[in-house]
Amino acid sequence: MTRSDLSRRSFLAGTGLFLVAGVAGCTTLLGGRSGITTRRTGEHTPAVPAGTHPEDTVIGLREHPRIISAYGGVYEHRKTEVLLARMVSNLLAAAEQPNTQFTITILDSSEVNAFALPGGFIYVTRGILALANDMSELAAVIAHEIAHVTLRHARARSNRVRTSEIVDRVITGVLGGVIDASQTAERTAQSLAAFSQGQELEADREGIKIASRAGYDPHAAARFLTAMGRFAQFASADTGEDFLSSHPSTPDRIQRAAEVARSYGPPGTGVAGRSEYLQAIDGMDFGDSTKQGAIVGQRYINPAQRLTFTAPRGYALQMSNQAVVAVADDGAALRFDSAAVPANTGLADYLRSGWIAGLLPETVTTSTVNGIEMASGRARTDQWFFHVAVARIEGNVHRFIFANKNDSDAFHTAARQTTDSLRRTQASDLAAIRSVKLRLVRAGGNDNADTLATRMGALNRGRELFLVVNNLLPGDPVESGAPYKIVRVE
Repeated sequence: MTRSDLSRRSFLAGTGLFLVAGVAGCTTLLGGRSGITTRRTGEHTPAVPAGTHPEDTVIGLREHPRIISAYGGVYEHRKTEVLLARMVSNLLAAAEQPNTQFTITILDSSEVNAFALPGGFIYVTRGILALANDMSELAAVIAHEIAHVTLRHARARSNRVRTSEIVDRVITGVLGGVIDASQTAERTAQSLAAFSQGQELEADREGIKIASRAGYDPHAAARFLTAMGRFAQFASADTGEDFLSSHPSTPDRIQRAAEVARSYGPPGTGVAGRSEYLQAIDGMDFGDSTKQGAIVGQRYINPAQRLTFTAPRGYALQMSNQAVVAVADDGAALRFDSAAVPANTGLADYLRSGWIAGLLPETVTTSTVNGIEMASGRARTDQWFFHVAVARIEGNVHRFIFANKNDSDAFHTAARQTTDSLRRTQASDLAAIRSVKLRLVRAGGNDNADTLATRMGALNRGRELFLVVNNLLPGDPVESGAPYKIVRVE
């Protein structure tokens, strides 16, 4: 592989799973014959299941804070946490693990994902909670992840990731540069998230069995896999990527899940719990978390870091794994992120420290922009030209990395305009940020999907989103008096 083989997508890739941060409030669940206990772990280390293999304990405790950091922190929503506690209690008893301790965490991420680590650590994103439509669908997700743990899949996956890390360190050492490091992190993240096809199918079978034994609808797994596939298609129309690749919802997998479910009864067997579930998730945040910053038109505003900048027209900004990325109409790419830099290291020295491949040292300059200390420079590799700038605000170092295959004046002008726009936030910036919430509406006697979708306002592709999040097909009727999910900017 040469540097010219590295794609623009690699340049835009997130920083991966290895950004360590403190552990926030997770819920520790102890399955027992008399019920379940929950507690807030706060700053403390999460509990690990009794009888867990020592190596599993080490892996789980090591990766837990990294997972939390990489997925935007812990999301707190009390009604959903209580529902999860009751559900996991039932599922652990059905899995014949009544005295096993699990730590289940809701991640503040819009990604539709759920996964497990060795040591009894289970994660669900608020994105997957927003997509599910009843208790049985969420139970299918949780039971699937419990099955990965009890079948020891997570430990086998970690062994594979360890091998991948060794190979990636060699590649990074040879190539160097920010693109290569991002690609390494992306590969590692994908390896950590992915099970083999055989493991996924085995966890499907075991998860359906566990959910059915716990009294939930066994057909919910196939139903939710279908919903995941539809949402992946909806999202890929904007991003061009299938972000559910770690949990592929292929027709064959859905068919297998339906066949397994039939062995436990016909459709409608067991509890669905639609109204109870929807009431629990009512009011949850939807989409990207504003804690990591918000995109308002061409502006990026980060309340926590107290900064904002504006990208030129033609740059379509979006959030991606603790970074802001954009691709311009002319093929240029932008990445804005943060880096850990010692306070006694000058910004020019940091630029020259080797993290960016092909830096031209003679181009490095320092300046003060809007009262902010900054250093900038240019770099060149086989087929890429870079404009790089780093800024220090309140002791934190932030990086602009522009890349293009054409070293044009327009490219450098756009880069300078963007970096020159960096400033500290003002009250008017913060007032421009709007939250996006998941809300419930009840269908009236004259309502249909189109009339309910209009309650989502002028949301982009609102009708399509309404159908997807409610797992409805065009032309499907709505039930009078029944609750349905809408997404609303507030």
